[in-house]
Amino acid sequence: MTLTSIAASHSLADAYRRNRARSRALFDLLAEEAYYSRPIDLRHPIVFYEGHLPAFSFNTLVKRALGGPVIDPYLEGLFGRGIDPSEVQSASVAEAWPDRAAVRAFADEADRRVLDALMNADLDRPGHELLDRAEAAHAILEHEAMHQETLLYMWHRLPHQQKRRPSGYVPRTAGASPSVEWIQIPSGIATLGVDRASIAFGWDNEFSAHRVRVDAFALDVHDVTNARFLEFVEAGGYTNPEWWTPDAWSWLQETRTAHPAFWERRNGEWQWLGMFDWIPLPLAWPAYVSHAEAHAFARWRDARLPTEAEFQRAAFGTPDDEERVHPWGDAEPGPHHGVFDFASWDPEPAGTHPNGRSAFGVHDLVGNGWEWTSTPFAPFPGFRSMASYLEYSVDFFDGDHYVIKGASPATARELLRPSFRNWFRPHYPYVYATFRLAKDVV
Repeated sequence: MTLTSIAASHSLADAYRRNRARSRALFDLLAEEAYYSRPIDLRHPIVFYEGHLPAFSFNTLVKRALGGPVIDPYLEGLFGRGIDPSEVQSASVAEAWPDRAAVRAFADEADRRVLDALMNADLDRPGHELLDRAEAAHAILEHEAMHQETLLYMWHRLPHQQKRRPSGYVPRTAGASPSVEWIQIPSGIATLGVDRASIAFGWDNEFSAHRVRVDAFALDVHDVTNARFLEFVEAGGYTNPEWWTPDAWSWLQETRTAHPAFWERRNGEWQWLGMFDWIPLPLAWPAYVSHAEAHAFARWRDARLPTEAEFQRAAFGTPDDEERVHPWGDAEPGPHHGVFDFASWDPEPAGTHPNGRSAFGVHDLVGNGWEWTSTPFAPFPGFRSMASYLEYSVDFFDGDHYVIKGASPATARELLRPSFRNWFRPHYPYVYATFRLAKDVV
């Protein structure tokens, strides 16, 4: 190894240690009685994820990429894949989950072998299916960071008494809901995707880069807040099929959904389901809703959701058709730019991070909540599945998942790149996702 590759390997190992420390801290928030519970029916029980994170890293890097020996074939298979059980029939299931001591013993051994590989193995092998540009090593790091957000929105669904409230935790709720303000984004170019050679790592659905022309459009300066969404609720929006697609209306009737999943009517008042307590509905916070709810609100307001290309143009474009690394410019992301990188357990008032504004003056395009687009999740030209995670994207190119962009309070800073794409089904209400409105310019 050269000195450069040794330094890179130790950097990867340090990143893995940080990831594992954060994951352990998240599991330490939970009371023991929560461990085998399933706070979201569409996801596995909590026990699965404590095994899945080290298992994925071990399976991908040590066993598949480097050909290392097994630890426990049964547990490696049981914890191997974390796709929602309702979406992929081959997802891991178990009649009886192992006890926590066995899970942690497996995790400790997997961590030991992964760290040994990250520090000592030749991880960057040009032309190797899994190790070209150290793909497998980067994949396991981002995989865990993404799952940490999944864990947090699962934890959000647990009863408050099953979580240990951190000392000093005080949600930031003060602030008035910003007024509705529209800005016209002029026509111009937006880059979707990224060239493989220009970044150290990207997921397969981020490739390849291509430029598209975006017509002029009008866009909300701020995300739709709880105050604005409350108007829709109180106007009977959930009881009027006019605003909903037929599929969404059927979902409403079947699930008896009558308000956002983060809201509840308690003692005659609207409350927000905070991570550690019920909070009087913070009117200035962005409304976290499903795609179906965002779409219905937009129709009610005679507007629409922006496309993925329009989001890219508004977030990373400039009036002179140059493009930025971040909405605010090329500076490294910091807490003054937005609410991301586990900076808060909950959102914060919209528009309170003006240093994060885009070149067009649009707030919170990265941070404080992912943003729904109207674009179905689909491959870009030149797409090919990545060897380290073949099914990562292709299982969801089904026309039933929509792209979300930006970042939430629980999105790791490593994922704050313009090409990163997330996606969910239109009726999935648990993710930290908000929205803003768009309109055509005539």
